[in-house]
Amino acid sequence: MRHGRKVRKLGRTSSHRKALLKNLATSLIEAGSIRTTDAKAKVLRGVVDRLVTFAKRGDLAARRHVLRSVRDPKVVKRLFDEIAPRFVDREGGYTRVLKIGARRGDGAAMSLVTFSGEEAVKAVAPASGAEAKSSEPKAEGTTAKTEA
Repeated sequence: MRHGRKVRKLGRTSSHRKALLKNLATSLIEAGSIRTTDAKAKVLRGVVDRLVTFAKRGDLAARRHVLRSVRDPKVVKRLFDEIAPRFVDREGGYTRVLKIGARRGDGAAMSLVTFSGEEAVKAVAPASGAEAKSSEPKAEGTTAKTEA
């Protein structure tokens, strides 16, 4: 049982875990959605929600606080100028975690982390190359079998 255990360790040392979460948060803010394991996604949710709350304040101290975690000034600018204004009326829950199934290699449960209010279906990429190839239109001159 996890009684009294506040930190999910994710099988890493504290410095490795902090670096991992900073990198995941930066990627999420930069790309808008990322694919990661369920455990990482659940921890990342709290980290990013805290950053968005600081960004909603919008002052210099909040910007400097966010810059401690997100080291890229362009990403911080996007957070303060584009993402935070969308959540002015919301009091929390800025991210959502959608479970997308098991990873093919090791069966780890995977999730898609996005900001709330965004269309998440378009961000889900095909899991394998065969699915990606089948969705492309056929070139003219090739024969395709017709289904009856």
